[in-house]
This record gives sequence, structure tokens and C-alpha cells, in this order.
Amino acid sequence: MSVGYQKRLGIGIVGLGMVAGTHARALAELRDRIEVRAVFARDEARRENFANEHGLAAIVSLDALLDQPGLDAILLLTPPNARFDIIRAAALRGIHVLTEKPLGRNSDEAREIVALCEGAGVTLGVVFQHRFRAASIALKQLADSGELGRMALVQVSVPWWRPQSYYDEPGRGTYARDGGGVLISQAIHTLDLMLSVTGPVAEVSAIAGTSLLHDMEAEDFVGAGLRFVNGAFGVLTATTAAFPGGTESIAITFERGQARLEGGRLTVTGMDGSRREVGEAASTGGGADPMAFPHDWHRDLISDFAAAIAERRQPAVSGREALKVHELIDALILSSRQKRTIALGETSTQDI
Repeated sequence: MSVGYQKRLGIGIVGLGMVAGTHARALAELRDRIEVRAVFARDEARRENFANEHGLAAIVSLDALLDQPGLDAILLLTPPNARFDIIRAAALRGIHVLTEKPLGRNSDEAREIVALCEGAGVTLGVVFQHRFRAASIALKQLADSGELGRMALVQVSVPWWRPQSYYDEPGRGTYARDGGGVLISQAIHTLDLMLSVTGPVAEVSAIAGTSLLHDMEAEDFVGAGLRFVNGAFGVLTATTAAFPGGTESIAITFERGQARLEGGRLTVTGMDGSRREVGEAASTGGGADPMAFPHDWHRDLISDFAAAIAERRQPAVSGREALKVHELIDALILSSRQKRTIALGETSTQDI
């Protein structure tokens, strides 16, 4: 992607969630394009330790960060329940926002955030870094090209594992803090990537719940049948109860072959006997260590966000683009609760 920077983008880090170290490493490789102005988190000790570890400046309040001269954007790494007010404060100052997923705890909150940023004229991006893997890009190009013909069947699997200690952290796996369980916190990455390749889902029929392996409020398992707008059928399984945890996958069968994306590797098998591979196997945090993944996908996403600001265009994963996966998640949960097939666009947060 072309990058038209005239100056380094001034960015501030707000919040120090689990993925903060990954973002810090990504930003370090972009220092010729992006200047990290400061980092703010409410926990003083954590803030100071993180700043010292990564050679960054710490700042004592959100207002002090947002009022800094030369601050163009924030990278928001707080839990989902803390984001709305921060995004509003930034947007009203004309500061662009790149936020970790999910955009909101539900679709209504996500739509409100999109409207807020669009009304303020600021760029809103969401961290769906799986789109930036070489194999993911190759899969989308393959589907768009029509090389293997029409899409017939989509199989999505997210067989992850989280120990109970993961959910023992206050708020984790709750609707009040996270907005839900495995769908919105883990499988959302794979579902977003799927939608970017397949196009929209027309309807879903799902079952969701909490297995006996976890004590948590929201779901740790979802199984669903999908029908896509393009006529393809699909099946989804997503869980954090699949010990010891495996690699998520998207397998798409076309008229003339199959494309299977597993982790960072794409395997394309033609019905004519041809076979080729793109990318390399890579850990994606499917096991007990949720941070077992590289930082280069985050680097490329942040780079695209900075370029979008400079070039006055939407980033590859804009806030409005992120609404699509939120609406799919809402439909899956509503289908399970009402024990019926749900058409996309039929749901609203009050139904769930």
C-alpha cells in the first residue's frame, strides 16, 4: 500500500490491555512514520513500568494526553466497557481513533461509535489484524478472482482453549465488560476475516452456551449453520473449551477446488490435481497463552491506518466495516436464544 506521509503521525496509547506489548513492538518498527507521544493507563505502576520497558513517555491523565500538541490519533487498548467515553473525548477534539476489537460491546454501541466519529470527521479503525496475513490476502484475492468458480461451502472452526484462570479475571466473559464470550472476544477475528472473503451472511441457525469446563456468564461454545447471500452454505464451530487448543481455520469449497486457511498458511487444492501453498504456519493464541502470536500483522494494520489518515481515505478495517461482524454475532446469539433461524438485519440489541 502506498504511504503518503508528510510528517510522522503523533499517536498516544490509551490503556494497557493484554495486547499492549504486541502493539508497542509493532510501533517500534514504524518509528520512521509514527511517533508515540505518550502512554496513559489508570494503573500508575503498570503505566510507568510499560513506559520504561518500551522507552515511551508516561502521562498522568487522559485529558493531559488528548490535549498534547501534535497528537493526531490514539491507539485504544482498554477493555470494551471503557471505550465509548474515551472515543467521544478524542473525536470531539478532532483526534483519530484506532481501537482494539470489539468496536463495542454490542451492535447498538458499535453503531453509536461509528456515527460519533463520522459526525466529528475523524478516522475510525478497528484492530482486525488477521486480514493482514499474507495467506489471508491471498485467500481474498483467490475468491475475488473467480479462479476456482463459484463458492459452494464454507467451514469455519475456532477450536481454542482458555483455562478457568483466564475467566477468573474480574469482568472477563461478562456482558457488562466484554459484551459476551467466545464470539465477541475470540472468534470475532476469524468471523471478520471470513466476511471479508465470502461477503455477507443471509441467515443463521445457531446453538450457544457455556460448557461444564468454565464458570462464566457468557458462552464458551457456539455451533451454527449459515446461508450466505451468494448462495453458499456454511458451518461454524467456535469454542474456548477445546483443550489444549488448536488453530482456527476457514475452508472454502468452490466449483473447481478448495482453499483452506489454517493459521497463517493457505493451501489451495484444485479438482484438477493442482496444489499450492501461501504463507507459513503461525501461532494465533489458540492455546492457554492468548498472546502467542507475532506482531507483524499489527504493524501492517497500524501502518495502513496511518496511511489512511495521510491519504484522506478509509482504513482497510474501518469502523463501518467492523459493524458487519457485530451484526453477525448478534444474529448467532439471538438464534440460539430464540431457537430459530435468524435473518441478518432482523436483530437489535434489545432482542438479545
